[in-house]
Amino acid sequence: VQLVESGGGLVQVGGSLRLSCAASGRTFSTYVMAWFRHAPGKEREFVAASTWGGRRTYYAYYDDSAKGRFTISRATDGNAIDLQMDSLRPEDTDVYYCAAGNRKPFEIDSSYDDWGQGTQVSVFS
Repeated sequence: VQLVESGGGLVQVGGSLRLSCAASGRTFSTYVMAWFRHAPGKEREFVAASTWGGRRTYYAYYDDSAKGRFTISRATDGNAIDLQMDSLRPEDTDVYYCAAGNRKPFEIDSSYDDWGQGTQVSVFS
């Protein structure tokens, strides 16, 4: 099983970035796929999740810090997610991780078994 993130980088305050995560080695279509972020010295923090709602329906959930600025989307086969990040702030600077799992609650990192290697997002003013 492999999760591979891409799309991180350096961006000015107010700018946008789009992160992508592609999963392989297993079918994740009914799993929760999510984004977390982690800064040195801090706990890993939930950002957004995509949950399976049956058939081809997926639901999106966001941490309060991401609502209205970030959008999570899921590929039709369920094995990839993107995170569109707009109106970026300096406090969004972190390493962002993609995760996949099938336990609840989906807001905590211990509910996930599979993780990507992380991609750095840096927001400067």
